[in-house]
Amino acid sequence: MIQSSLVKKITETKNFLSSQTSLKPQIGLVLGSGLGPFVDFLENKTVIPFSSIPGFSSTTVAGHSGALVYGTLKSDGGAVDVVVMQGRVHYYEGHELSEVVFPIRVLCSLGIKALILTNAAGGLNPSFRESDIMMITDHINLTGLNPLRGPNEATLGPRFPDMTEAYDRRLLEIFKSTAEKESLELKEGIYSWYLGPSYETPAEIRAFRVLGADATGMSTVPEVIAARHMGIPVAAISCITNLASGITSQKLTHEDVVQSAKKAVHKIFTLLKSALPQI
Repeated sequence: MIQSSLVKKITETKNFLSSQTSLKPQIGLVLGSGLGPFVDFLENKTVIPFSSIPGFSSTTVAGHSGALVYGTLKSDGGAVDVVVMQGRVHYYEGHELSEVVFPIRVLCSLGIKALILTNAAGGLNPSFRESDIMMITDHINLTGLNPLRGPNEATLGPRFPDMTEAYDRRLLEIFKSTAEKESLELKEGIYSWYLGPSYETPAEIRAFRVLGADATGMSTVPEVIAARHMGIPVAAISCITNLASGITSQKLTHEDVVQSAKKAVHKIFTLLKSALPQI
C-alpha cells in the first residue's frame, strides 16, 4: 500500500522517537504557557527538543520550552506513562495549520488512549477571576480555519469527522470528580479560538460573549480537531490568566499572562497529578 506524504512523515517521526525511548505512553499531554514545569513530577524522563524531532517546528514564544518529554507520573491513584509536549507552536508564529497539528497527529499515532490539552486563556465570563481553572466543555472556532482542509487521509480519519462530543464526557467526569476530591474549584465553559497574536478588542470580546464564549485563546482548537479526526478522546483545561479586554481596563501583555499562569500552577498541577492516572 502506498503511504501518503503525511503518513510517511508520521511514520518517520514515530521511528525516530522509538529510537530515543522504549516507553509506551498511555496519555498525551500538552502544556500551555507557563505550565512547562509540570514535567518535574515525572520519573524516568527522556527529554527530546522539538528542534531534533523530524517534522516538529521550534516554538518562539516565551513560556513554551519546546521539548517532548516521556516519563512516568505517579500519584496516590496509581502510575501512568505519559508523553508531554512542553509547549506548542501556534498559527500566529507563521506556521501552517498542518505544522501546528503535526505533533498532535504523532502523539495520537503512538497508541495513547487520551489527549489532555492545557492553555492560558482570557476570561470572558464575568464570574471568572484571574488564576481560575476552567474545564472546556465545547469550543467556538472564530477563525474560519480548519487543520483538515485539503485532501483527506482516510487511514487517519474520516473526511467529515463528527464534533458533537469534541470533549470526551468520560474524561470530563474524571476531572470533575477529581476536582471535588481535591477541593479545587473547577469552572466549566466554552472556549473560543482567536488567531492572535494581537489581543482582542473590547468590541470583539463583547461579540464573543454574545456567541456564548466563556474564555478565549490562541491555541487548542486545531489540536482538538486533529485528535478527534483520529478518534482520540480529548479533554482540555484553561488557566484563566487575565480578564479579557473591555471586562477590565488593564492593558494586556504576554509577560503578565505567563506570570498569572504561575499563580494557577498549583491548582492545575494538583488536578493533573490526581486525574491522569485514573484515565
